[in-house]
Amino acid sequence: MIAVAEPLLRLSGVGKRFGGVVALDSVDLEVALGEIASVIGPNGAGKTTLFNLMTGMIPASKGAIEFDGNLIAGLRPHRIVRLGIARTFQNIRLFRSLTVRQHFRLAQHAAARRGESRGAGDARLEELLDLLDLRAVALRPATELSYGQQRRVEIGRALATAPRLLLLDEPVAGMSHEETAAIAALLRVLCGRGITILLIEHDMSFVMGLCDRITVLDFGNVIACGDPVSIQREQRVHEAYLGKEVGDAQG
Repeated sequence: MIAVAEPLLRLSGVGKRFGGVVALDSVDLEVALGEIASVIGPNGAGKTTLFNLMTGMIPASKGAIEFDGNLIAGLRPHRIVRLGIARTFQNIRLFRSLTVRQHFRLAQHAAARRGESRGAGDARLEELLDLLDLRAVALRPATELSYGQQRRVEIGRALATAPRLLLLDEPVAGMSHEETAAIAALLRVLCGRGITILLIEHDMSFVMGLCDRITVLDFGNVIACGDPVSIQREQRVHEAYLGKEVGDAQG
């Protein structure tokens, strides 16, 4: 593991077993304050399991998870959200009957439980509608929107909790080149506003062009960690995952 300055998130020796299956094996990972970082790897490498552990959806079998110096392994998901961690999911999870605005309003309660005033929360909600280009559809049921808009609603719902750390599970999966570029620009803006980001993604051009640090998982183990240039030069990463796609990303 490469140590980073001022880690906001630190995983030490984290493992997860499902019966006799080892999904994660002694994973060490650090994400620095103000960083855009990524976890990549082939399908089944343990990436989403890692997010599920960080957000309290499933318990770790071993190891420690620290957020801002506090141990969070074993906490319930709602408590982790209130501490300042929010996430999106690989498969879109929206309420069929709720409008875009109602999705944001519901998530806003997490920030209110941390002492944020109603006025501040309302101001952030209005800002999110503009930032995500969703104002024109704010009163429409979210599930009636286009795929790309629904992805943005998911991100906005997470942002409505006022997170310090945003976890994104394949945020540009299935998106066009233009939509992907717009999400990259959005994430840079969010990082500039003080939100630390950790994402899972298979679009290597997106990852290599955006992220400060990349951790590579294979069969539940960290096989490499570093900046995009060093990751693209790592032979083990070529063999496990990137292959000829690295050359495409470089060229």
